[in-house]
Amino acid sequence: MSTEITPSDSYSRQDVLRILRLHPRQLAGWERAGLSAVKESYSFEDLVRLRRLRDLSASRISSRSIRAGIDAMQRVSGMTNPLVEAASIARRGSRLVFRHSGALVDPVAQQLLFDFDPQTSRPLAVVHAHEAAIDKAMHVQEMFLQAVQLEEHAATVGQAQQLYLDLLELDPNHAPGCINLGTIYYNQKLYGRAEQLYRRATIADPSYALAFFDLGNVLDELQRLPEAIEAYKRAIALSPSYADAHYNLALTYERCGERRRALPHWLAYVRLDPIGPWATHARSQARRILAGEKLAIVKRHASK
Repeated sequence: MSTEITPSDSYSRQDVLRILRLHPRQLAGWERAGLSAVKESYSFEDLVRLRRLRDLSASRISSRSIRAGIDAMQRVSGMTNPLVEAASIARRGSRLVFRHSGALVDPVAQQLLFDFDPQTSRPLAVVHAHEAAIDKAMHVQEMFLQAVQLEEHAATVGQAQQLYLDLLELDPNHAPGCINLGTIYYNQKLYGRAEQLYRRATIADPSYALAFFDLGNVLDELQRLPEAIEAYKRAIALSPSYADAHYNLALTYERCGERRRALPHWLAYVRLDPIGPWATHARSQARRILAGEKLAIVKRHASK
């Protein structure tokens, strides 16, 4: 059976979250802002659009500004989907500008722009490069999606591994590719290689909570617990509702004998994911720590 991915393929909501490494709340936020329709089935073009939304969001531009730029570009250019159709997109202050028909356009102000900001004499921060770079990015994304599908079956993991290696030759800073190849190495117990790739992902995308979480996991396997703690803490700082990071951080604190520091993370996990065996374990650990604290207080009072 062919595993080639074509633009006509259909992806479920869970596929999109997994492939693009999105948190469900992030996708829901874009839906509330009108940047993405609520769907259960997505096209390849939808994936490209959501990938660009993710990259734009990482550049700290607000959903309102993205929506205003898209709406204005639709009006002035007649584009149906500027995030996909524009040759490039750049950030200028708090607004988006688009390269269209060779010109750089601020659609909100309805102005043509120079490639240099006259106020700073510095190049505009280009989010997506010219058409050749976009073609390359699309090719890399197709490779990534194909590798993800190959990775789902034990018999084709080796093919997925090679495809990720080829992808990283083309785009060394492709953070999701680094993460997925790192995880293959992790499962092969090649922890040194996995650590290198996870660290590479954190450098390529410092806002990528999953990269720091996976880095924490491999550092834990290598018995470098203080470093693992710092990696988990970074993941939680980036995504405070990251339940698994709270759980693993609590475990690592306990292995270091720091039960009090583990307690808030056990409680956070129970709050974020209250049902299931992991929640039962987290709840049990929290109760045990609290009981120990009460006993210590009683002993201190009794000794006075």
